[in-house]
Amino acid sequence: MATIEEVAKEAGVSVATVSRVLNNKSPVSINARIKVENAIKKLKYEPNMLGRNLRRSESRMILALLPSISNPFYASIIQGIEDIAVENNYGVLLCETSSKSEREMLYFNLLKQKLADGVISLDPTIDKNNLKEIGIRYPFIQCCEYDEDLNIPYVAIDNKLAAYKAVKHLISIGHKNIALINSDEKFLYARLRKEGYIEALQENNIEVDEKLMINCDLDFESGKKAMKQLLKSNESLTAVFAVADILAIGAIKAIKEANYRVPDDIAVVGFDNIPMANMIDPALTTIAQPMYQIGCTACKMLIKKINNKDETIENSILGFELIIRESTMK
Repeated sequence: MATIEEVAKEAGVSVATVSRVLNNKSPVSINARIKVENAIKKLKYEPNMLGRNLRRSESRMILALLPSISNPFYASIIQGIEDIAVENNYGVLLCETSSKSEREMLYFNLLKQKLADGVISLDPTIDKNNLKEIGIRYPFIQCCEYDEDLNIPYVAIDNKLAAYKAVKHLISIGHKNIALINSDEKFLYARLRKEGYIEALQENNIEVDEKLMINCDLDFESGKKAMKQLLKSNESLTAVFAVADILAIGAIKAIKEANYRVPDDIAVVGFDNIPMANMIDPALTTIAQPMYQIGCTACKMLIKKINNKDETIENSILGFELIIRESTMK
């Protein structure tokens, strides 16, 4: 493998000139630049990026923390993060935490060892003590889920308002007995979406019934099981708001297995607008988060923080859209 000294010799210039060409810095004459570029091509020289990055105390690597790579919700967000990262000559390392604190620390150690320049966390289960320590010392952006008590920048949507709009839609088409399938309320998004559900009911003088609200794990089978429980104990139930599409899809499966029809007997609204939401039968009415834009925004915020660690990064609240499909259309 050719060295930078050999490139300099072939081009007839100094090593410093080759370095300035590689780093796109002035002053380098056009003639010298052409000679260096030709020498690089001829010798097939590849710069030692690791050495260069160490000298600059940077890795050009961003960590994206998420609890599960298999969750379809994260796909478009990650795509947005990667597109902005690549535009700015950064790589992205996907870090599946499996919601385990020891895994979090493994990845945070990469940051401490300067093997990564910053973190975008999509993990709602991140340990608060770890978050407080790392988020203050290093470039760190919270994405979707965030801790309200810490002064760490985040990008998200207005979850309470979005849930309110979803339930308001069900009320507007005549539903009053509306169930809530929620996730674990240790998560901020679950608490906020429940608040939006309750506010929509109260605003329309509809009783808030605890028997119509159920919490479960965030997966298809849990949504299905939760819906079965609701059907057993609530014969007057006519609609369901699920705080995630994967729960809503499980609910639709349970409704069909109980020989009810969607939406004729029970209408269903989800949240997130994952690709599967438009593929099932009936297609799911849902709140669409701008997931790709969320990823892009989070990465822009992080790179801005990496470039100026003392700069204050403002939180970003993005818009959302209620997409009405067959699961609420009779």
